[in-house]
Amino acid sequence: MSTALRTRPTTAKSPDPSTRGLLPVVLTTTFMTALDFFIVNVAVPSVQADLRAGPSAVQWVIAGFGLALAAGLVTAGRLGDRYGRRRVFALGLALFTLASAGCGLAPTASALVGARVVQGLAAALMGPQVLAILRTAFSGAAQARAFAMYGLTMGVGAVFGQLIGGVLIRADVFGLDWRSCFLINLPIGLAALALVRRCLPESRAPQRPGLDPVGVLLATLGLTGLVLPLIQGREQGWPLWTWLCLGGAVALLAVFAVHQHRHTGTPLVDTGLFRSRAFTAGLLAQLAFWLGQASFFLVLALHLQLGRGLDALGAGLVFTAIGLGYLLTSTRAHLVAARLGRQAVALGGLLMAAGLVLLDLAVYGGGTTGSVWWLVPGLFVDGLGMGLVIAPVTGVVLAGVEPRLAGSAAGVLATVQQVAGALGIALIGLVYYGAGDPVAAFGRSLAALTVLELLLAGLVQLLPGRRAGADRS
Repeated sequence: MSTALRTRPTTAKSPDPSTRGLLPVVLTTTFMTALDFFIVNVAVPSVQADLRAGPSAVQWVIAGFGLALAAGLVTAGRLGDRYGRRRVFALGLALFTLASAGCGLAPTASALVGARVVQGLAAALMGPQVLAILRTAFSGAAQARAFAMYGLTMGVGAVFGQLIGGVLIRADVFGLDWRSCFLINLPIGLAALALVRRCLPESRAPQRPGLDPVGVLLATLGLTGLVLPLIQGREQGWPLWTWLCLGGAVALLAVFAVHQHRHTGTPLVDTGLFRSRAFTAGLLAQLAFWLGQASFFLVLALHLQLGRGLDALGAGLVFTAIGLGYLLTSTRAHLVAARLGRQAVALGGLLMAAGLVLLDLAVYGGGTTGSVWWLVPGLFVDGLGMGLVIAPVTGVVLAGVEPRLAGSAAGVLATVQQVAGALGIALIGLVYYGAGDPVAAFGRSLAALTVLELLLAGLVQLLPGRRAGADRS
């Protein structure tokens, strides 16, 4: 089967009337979950004041969501393969909507943390199903367009999350303050839920694979042990428990890999996936990209709010420069990929590196006293690069996967994204907080992130070229 980035319009399926509403439904929920991941950063100060939450509780409002999401993705992919991707997606959407109500109505910080964990688990149920549904419902050029829209939606939710949160809190609709950041999900989630059965086709693996309970336990414990210290370690000064946890996680994940390889039935993750050059190289490219992406948003927000003294809304307005660049290229990324193949992603990595260099020059030229708008050209160029990476890389990882393995592959892909994000924040956090002043901290972080983008451009060369033909082990 072809694993090239290039797609041929002649292989596209004819429009299926039963899938006409598919993209609006799944992309609306994708935007909702991406937004919820980032919007909470803006709400934290108001949450702390309103619920009298201590630093630990506030940290878990953010960490609880990310930890539950990362730990549940692989298992969720298998649940979709076994019980039906539409059914599991609908369950996740209903649970996410209910948990959003719990967050918005939370009377205490502990209740909010609990609701955020449920939100994370619900997002884990939905995430792999979205990717698997797009993989199985579309093919050829239609599939490339679907993944392009998916990438656009993810990026818009991430880039504009801080701005949307700032606007909601500033507007203080009905006196809800920070609670509106969660309660806004209710009408959206209920509307999407009403359309699921009508707009989403059901699909599952033909042999109804088993759940592999030993694999589920090993994967959940291993991923929890890996992500938890990455989230908590820097804040607590990397105490002994974080290193023990990381060591135990590596051991558990190694046992998980051996168990999957030797499994005589249906493993949770089919190790045959990794014999595909496109899948393995694509995961490495995803790892490099997401190592830099979440951490860049973090250090940029810190620079704007701590180094430049902007409030959340002002910082969100600066973020729109990335969004404008992203919108410009992400809507055409599938066409660029059809023309340039894997080099479209390499071009995106090089553009992001160029944008970071422009940012670095602006920071060192103006320090924290120059106009913040000198940052805009670099942010815009970085956004241009982002738009050429997210959708094409996601598409190439899943394009060559057999439909029966779509859920499992989507779970692995989404897990790599989440773990890379947590790891990137931990590593770039060390660089940022190890510097002596805001200018040096941001500048050193930008230098490290530039190396990651260049690494991404290099890793992309491992992907099959657009004339690769059939995938070779």
